[in-house]
Amino acid sequence: MSTEDEYEQRAYPELRALLDALDALELDGAESELASDILSIEFADGASYVINSHRAARQIWMAAERSAWHFDYSPASNSWTDAKTGAELWATVAEVLSKKLGRPVALGRG
Repeated sequence: MSTEDEYEQRAYPELRALLDALDALELDGAESELASDILSIEFADGASYVINSHRAARQIWMAAERSAWHFDYSPASNSWTDAKTGAELWATVAEVLSKKLGRPVALGRG
């Protein structure tokens, strides 16, 4: 992705779609909120996961359970993948939620 405008046209809708998918799950004991370009998932036990747009790096960053991921947009797959592990954003969110909640979580794209 070469320009900030191109990045913003992809990143914010991705965060919005993630919020919609999380809201559809109706997770017990968890609240999801998108404020500006920061998607937060707050749990009843005080834990917080954050997924945010990082314009300067043109990445989507995620922090959860003492781990962090930096996702780059891949036009070839039309998805966001972690630069170090190759993990896909939505799959990673589902994986950390599944681990946190102790049950399988599947995120559907609207």
